[in-house]
Amino acid sequence: MADKLEVLVLNQVAQTGLQRLPATRYSLVRESGDPDAVLVRSMDLHRMAFGARLKAVARAGAGTNNIPVPALTARGIPVFNAPGANANAVKELVIAGMLIAARNLAPALDFVRALDKAAPDLERRVEEGKKAFAGAELPGQTLGVIGLGKIGSLVADAAIRLGMQVVGYDPDITVEGAWSLPSQVRRAGAVDELLKASRFVTLHVPLVERTRHLIGARNLGLLGAGAILLNFSREGIVDDAAVLAALAARKLHAYVTDFPTPALIGVPGVVALPHLGASTGEAEDNSAVMVVEQLREYLEHGNLRNAVNFPEAVMGRESPYRLAIANANVPDMLARISHAMGERGINIHNMLNKSRGQVAYTLVDVDSPVPEVALAALRAIDGVLAVRYLPLEP
Repeated sequence: MADKLEVLVLNQVAQTGLQRLPATRYSLVRESGDPDAVLVRSMDLHRMAFGARLKAVARAGAGTNNIPVPALTARGIPVFNAPGANANAVKELVIAGMLIAARNLAPALDFVRALDKAAPDLERRVEEGKKAFAGAELPGQTLGVIGLGKIGSLVADAAIRLGMQVVGYDPDITVEGAWSLPSQVRRAGAVDELLKASRFVTLHVPLVERTRHLIGARNLGLLGAGAILLNFSREGIVDDAAVLAALAARKLHAYVTDFPTPALIGVPGVVALPHLGASTGEAEDNSAVMVVEQLREYLEHGNLRNAVNFPEAVMGRESPYRLAIANANVPDMLARISHAMGERGINIHNMLNKSRGQVAYTLVDVDSPVPEVALAALRAIDGVLAVRYLPLEP
């Protein structure tokens, strides 16, 4: 039997996921200088030294800002995540955030906490004080959803069921996402168009360079007076300074965010939560199961599902002898790979090649065992990043 694969587990990953790595094939460790794979949640890996044996990094969650993806890509190492596994948890928190802001629940709670429970006129103070917290109901209001992936679609559907009008914007929407989107959602052609039409705005996009400060001083002014902005996506997508100015000018009624920063804490009109988006037992279980199954499928069969830096590449086994090759997406690469194997008498039974940006990935099932000399020849090809030989155990 082959040596066990060592998986370094950082943070508390749900046991429902870890149990899907059988002890006969995997060794789960909390410390290792050179693991075969790393399984992580929120720990920052940017300063972590990765050993030569590393084959994959998997995050039990959606965002991968805590992982040095470009550096790993250059080594041909996929980074997996679990998109959509926490979608229901985030959806419920967005709906809660809308209700907290619309009904002024946060300042109302502060008001009640500050009351003197021994005061003889407590009832009168409650009745007089509640006038300051009169709010609005959700039916008939317009919600703008920026980002129409799994979470955005669920939020849109929930808002429609609550009687809201929904406007959506997503220039990168997938065919699958478009099919899952409720038909009642009106499509906006741009962020600015959505802001002008919405009383509530919720963000569900990744933090990349083009989404940094997507909502800022320039376009916050397009919102109508008393608007409510919700950010359960990522810190940095909203410009905190612009939000503070909009709150002071009463352009914004409230800013609800899952990312408290020093500038936001204690500011009237800000409801800051301690990054609770995926903090449910169900979401943690779903994320762990999803990412562990993807990791295991890659380690054992080379198949790629939900790698943030490599293409989707799934091919059923047609031979016990399989090669998985990560390479630069350049012309003639397949010909060079095929030539290197053909020169050594290795017949290709089936092949799958997929590309994504500057990287490509090739799965090759062959008719006979692959000798080390052939593996060395493949690794020596200019542009090949990593080669893995994945024979099935007898």
